[in-house]
Amino acid sequence: MARIIPPSPWVAGHLGYFAPGARVLDLACGSGRHSRLLASLGHPVLAVDRDAEALAGLYGLPGIETLQADLEGDEWPLVGRQFAGIVVTNYLWRPRFADLLALLAPGGVLIYETFMVGNEAYGKPSSAKFLLQPGELRERVVAAGWREIAFDEGYTATPKPAMRQAVCAQRP
Repeated sequence: MARIIPPSPWVAGHLGYFAPGARVLDLACGSGRHSRLLASLGHPVLAVDRDAEALAGLYGLPGIETLQADLEGDEWPLVGRQFAGIVVTNYLWRPRFADLLALLAPGGVLIYETFMVGNEAYGKPSSAKFLLQPGELRERVVAAGWREIAFDEGYTATPKPAMRQAVCAQRP
């Protein structure tokens, strides 16, 4: 049986910035640990991942809609959609970063946490292609003109030892 991973403390600690009942995108959601939490708090959630098996555990859960989609293909599967909140964890695909930001409605909040350089010492991902540079998330949201609510980077021990970076930001 697969080990159940609890929600990220960073994500859970910043969910209060989402407006009550805000529609939220959980991008590259995996098995849906954050989708479940968001739905339990009254947020309608679109849980998106390329792995149908990972999404299967979310089918039929109240407040959660699922979408199996390749987020790295030529066609962006979320074009034209907007959300009041977006959660992304343990995922980075720079070629679609601007498309991701475009999904957030004005006034909406992004909570993003993923791996950064230095994670090679702790395991995967270890390729620079999937590791943020120091300050990169902050630079990207600030360059988009967004208001930074919180930023953190460095070592974390939970749910497993890793080097990570996280930002919570609001689109004007």
